[in-house]
Amino acid sequence: MQLPVNITYRGVEKSEAIDQLVLEKAAHLEKFCDHINRCDIAIEQPNHAHQKGNPFRVRIDVTVPPGHELVCDEKQNDNAAHAPLEKVIHDAFKTMERQLRHLVEKQRGE
Repeated sequence: MQLPVNITYRGVEKSEAIDQLVLEKAAHLEKFCDHINRCDIAIEQPNHAHQKGNPFRVRIDVTVPPGHELVCDEKQNDNAAHAPLEKVIHDAFKTMERQLRHLVEKQRGE
């Protein structure tokens, strides 16, 4: 990305592997929209005190000129044992990708 990606962790331990995954996914967004001004990602585990399952939440906030702000908020829906945080991150970026494609098509008048 041309501008730095801002990653915030809340209730989740910071991880280089997660940072790298997020940066790769954010760079992929530029294929759909090359004029992104800002990309903020919040990775949360809001109810980390729960006994059964610790659902993750990933929020992506992207700003595209002229004044468009796209927000994606994905939550873990199941208590699967297979890398739940990575799945939520993947799902969040897929949703943001769809939003960016729609915005770019709208801007081009398609």
